[in-house]
Amino acid sequence: MTAPLDVIAMHGWASDARCWHPWRLATEPLGWRWQVGERGYGELAPRRPEWPEAGEEEAKRLVIGHSLGPHLLPAEVLRRADAVVLLASFANFVPPGRSGRRARAGVAGMAASLVEEEQARTMLANFASQVAAPQPVELLPPGPADGPLDEESRVRLRQDLGMLERCAGLPDGFPPAARVLIVEAGEDRIVEAETRAGLRRALPEAEVINLPGTGHALLVPDLVGRVVAWVESWRGGPEAQSSGR
Repeated sequence: MTAPLDVIAMHGWASDARCWHPWRLATEPLGWRWQVGERGYGELAPRRPEWPEAGEEEAKRLVIGHSLGPHLLPAEVLRRADAVVLLASFANFVPPGRSGRRARAGVAGMAASLVEEEQARTMLANFASQVAAPQPVELLPPGPADGPLDEESRVRLRQDLGMLERCAGLPDGFPPAARVLIVEAGEDRIVEAETRAGLRRALPEAEVINLPGTGHALLVPDLVGRVVAWVESWRGGPEAQSSGR
């Protein structure tokens, strides 16, 4: 009998929990039980995800994080994961050398734009375009910039930009024995190629899916299906059993 699967998912910087809606629709029929973190950058209230209390049947635990998302999870939550899916993520965001100086300058400029709401909205619109590119920005799900951006939201966005700049390795609590899938965007304009390579070096046993022609948001129709197939193969769930894996 297939073990239950508990999932904790965390969005990245300037995103929110609504990005996981298609994932939940696709996987709840397979018995995936979701907890979704929310940083609270916009109109959605912050929410810290927690693993459910153990029941009669031991569940497997899966973390899915996009970009900065795994770094935003509490270490005590992350370390209990049995498997981790890293979507366009990183260990160190800022690469060494000249490209690192460019990245730091970009982060500083974004932080300065968050002082005033109109400038913040303009900056986030430009950022969203880069996140989606080369796909159209209209394909992105709704996010914090689609609603009010009060001072509290902008402060939180600035704080997490600082966290992003300071990332100096795998997130705190990263489970060393977990199965790991890395999904890379082949044309990522947010996470540089050198940074993507650094994540692969930090996790040499991880399986890697590279999506050529895809930007940081991973806007490809079969993304959910490919990740589900990997998870179900690891889990031994219905999808794996039906395909003979």
